[in-house]
Order: sequence, then structure tokens, then C-alpha cells
Amino acid sequence: MPPTEEIVCTAEDCFLDLFENHYTYEVPDEHEVSELSCPVCGGTDCLEPVEL
Repeated sequence: MPPTEEIVCTAEDCFLDLFENHYTYEVPDEHEVSELSCPVCGGTDCLEPVEL
């Protein structure tokens, strides 16, 4: 089953606090959250994965 990842946007001016990223394919081991962007503010350096 493809992984699901919860990601937090820490940008002060962004109203999005958390979103889930559902992968539909096998993700390479070197894939990181820094390669994504926030769907609201577009930031990349403000995203952090949620560690459960």
C-alpha cells in the first residue's frame, strides 16, 4: 500500500495547519518533504512532516 504522510505548514501568514499527502505510487527513498510545496501559500521551507 502506498504511504500516507501528514505534513504541517509552519508559515505564520498561512491559514493551513495540516494536510495529508497520499502517494499513489512507490516513492523513492530519497524523496523528502522539501520537494513539496504548501497548497495554500506555496512555501517549501515551511513544511514539516508529522512524526507519530
